[in-house]
Amino acid sequence: MQAKIWNHSAWITETAPAKIKAEFNAILKQSGFKVLELTEHHFNPQGYTALWLLAESHFAVHTFPEYGKTYIELSSCNMEYYAKFIELTKDL
Repeated sequence: MQAKIWNHSAWITETAPAKIKAEFNAILKQSGFKVLELTEHHFNPQGYTALWLLAESHFAVHTFPEYGKTYIELSSCNMEYYAKFIELTKDL
């Protein structure tokens, strides 16, 4: 078996940490990913970074509320889950 990682990054407009966390917990689960751990940090006075450690690699978000946008990035070794994630997030 050949090792392969698929990577996807995008900008979204949601910057509220609670909404981001809930939405991506659901999307990752719907995509088939197994979340091993979630680490998050809230910056003062604003900003949020979170990293989901997945059995199939990782997903990260970094908010820039002062610009009204959030950067998302997925790395996955499972093409099926990766493709489902892309489909579920295409309209964000």
